[in-house]
Amino acid sequence: MKRIFVDASKCDGCKNCSIACMNAHRKTPGTIYDLCLTDPENESRNYIYNDGKGGYTPVFCRHCDEPDCVGACMSGALVKNLKTGLVEYDRDKCAACYMCVMNCKFGVPKPDYSRTYMIKCDFCQDKDGDLSGEEGPSCVAACPKQAIFVKEV
Repeated sequence: MKRIFVDASKCDGCKNCSIACMNAHRKTPGTIYDLCLTDPENESRNYIYNDGKGGYTPVFCRHCDEPDCVGACMSGALVKNLKTGLVEYDRDKCAACYMCVMNCKFGVPKPDYSRTYMIKCDFCQDKDGDLSGEEGPSCVAACPKQAIFVKEV
């Protein structure tokens, strides 16, 4: 199973990972140069928080072995895929109760802009950073500091 790992000590807060995530999940194909960063329908699934002291905290889904978000999901919209190791989300099953948001100890899932579903990392499945690719998710390839990497666990 592959997982995303982050070496926070290498993160310089450039947010290339967030922009790459937005570009990979946009509704209309295009290049990063025509990506609208203020489009509320295209939020990043990862976050970089600035601590105000020159440090950054990258927040990425860990696709936990025993995910609290899955355990809290009463509608069955979140499931742990034992074959891939990913926590998968089915938007059609989501009740928008946000129990997953409240129960994730890492603060990863969040309500979308319209508050009708939640968003979280999908490991760029069926996107440019498809699981079969060597580089993995878009955020990994976009990180100039190599602070984000995929590793077999």
